[in-house]
Amino acid sequence: MISLVKSSAVLGIEAYVVDVEVDLAGGLPLFSTVGLPDAAVKESKDRIKAAIKNSGFNFPQKKITVNLAPAYIRKEGSAFDFPMAVAILAATGEIPKEAPLKYILVGELSLDGGLKSINGILPMAVMARDEGFAGIIVPADNAEEAAFVEGIEVISINHLKEGVGFLKGELNIPPKTVDLKKVFNRNKTYNVDFSEVRGQSHAKRALEVASAGGHNIIMIGPPGAGKSMIAQRVSSILPEMSFEESLETTKIHSIVGRMDGKSFIATRPFRSPHHTISDVGLIGGGAIPNPGEVSLAHNGVLFLDEIPEFKKNALEVLRQPLEDGEVTISRSLMSITYPSRFMLIAAMNPCPCGYYGDKNNECHCNFSRIRQYRQRISGPLMDRIDIHIEVPAVKYRDLAGKSSEGSSEIIKRVNAVRKIEYERFRDRPYFFNSGMPQRDIEKFAPLSSECRSFLEKVMSTLNLSARAYTKIIKVSRTISDLSGDKEIAPHHLAEAVQYRSLDREVF
Repeated sequence: MISLVKSSAVLGIEAYVVDVEVDLAGGLPLFSTVGLPDAAVKESKDRIKAAIKNSGFNFPQKKITVNLAPAYIRKEGSAFDFPMAVAILAATGEIPKEAPLKYILVGELSLDGGLKSINGILPMAVMARDEGFAGIIVPADNAEEAAFVEGIEVISINHLKEGVGFLKGELNIPPKTVDLKKVFNRNKTYNVDFSEVRGQSHAKRALEVASAGGHNIIMIGPPGAGKSMIAQRVSSILPEMSFEESLETTKIHSIVGRMDGKSFIATRPFRSPHHTISDVGLIGGGAIPNPGEVSLAHNGVLFLDEIPEFKKNALEVLRQPLEDGEVTISRSLMSITYPSRFMLIAAMNPCPCGYYGDKNNECHCNFSRIRQYRQRISGPLMDRIDIHIEVPAVKYRDLAGKSSEGSSEIIKRVNAVRKIEYERFRDRPYFFNSGMPQRDIEKFAPLSSECRSFLEKVMSTLNLSARAYTKIIKVSRTISDLSGDKEIAPHHLAEAVQYRSLDREVF
């Protein structure tokens, strides 16, 4: 007696069909699972046996062989519990064998037959639709997330008995539906705002420039200056996510179970890993590589506080995602590429004690220690950071003053620049001023003779590094766009020069 049920698993951010085949044969009772199952899949036999019995069905006392195909891909997790149970019941004749083939079945079983939620339901629903299945049968807790995929029936069930009744035609379960626009609008609000930041007008201006041009930025300032507070509010001044961006971002978060109680991600992610994180935690990894923080920050912000304290190898692996907008994780059995297009915001103290240059606190660090501290950030990584901004301690009169401009006003100017960039780079593989390669700078950011003369004087007077040259021009292009000017002017360059603090420091 053989039966077949269709299930699904996730590889990367895409799902694929898994055939769950069950064979019942004579002999001593035995339950074996083949097809490269991990420990969680192997342990499912005990959950399935208890769930079938406690749901009022007979568990066959035969030799049961379950095959998960394709057999060359390792299967992880507990999502195969429900389809394996249905396949066993179909093999015993409890369910018509043809009934489950129209649907993708996924879900973890509890011992009483109840269905628990699983990770990665959104890419599974997308795959079910694209592969032409009539629908997908999912645990009730996953139903709203799956229902965001249009063009496919989402059958929500709470118990194994409900699933069996539906497949036998004895129970009518209407497909789950959601109001996409309503849920999208409900989830796209931020609980932070730039109006909450007192003082630091210079830093806020730099973050506005960085957000408009897609520039990576590093903030240097003493402890308590508000670097983290400012960074946490950057997502609120980035353009609203499109539905396609939200879908891609939700896929990544769904895979690793980081939905934070939401059925859909409609706000730009803000990820702030601790400096003790490993390179695997930052980039991703595992036997079947899972996404790391750089992918969880996709379409959003990655904030690295106290960046010199991060492990050197963890920082060095950031170079590929910052350059390519994606990260490839290779293992002996496979190689998986995850999207990782994000805005990098880093923060650091000016010195190990944190008070170099602070008028109110004495610094106890010598120049050698300060140089060594700052050199923990490698040159190649610094080459990918366009803006360096100093964030001094906030004065009392600023803290006690009126609230400053809010995110709703700033984002209008950011959106205006993003529209300009879209038109400017519509036939290019990049989207922002920060992505301009050297060959396109002359075309999209030409300098007048007056600007060239000004920049030449600045470079020689301030002893700026060669890598600062193109960064200044790119940032100047964004500043001129914010001003509504078509051409770069000397005062645009002058502001951009202020955003190269670390290049001006010589020890």
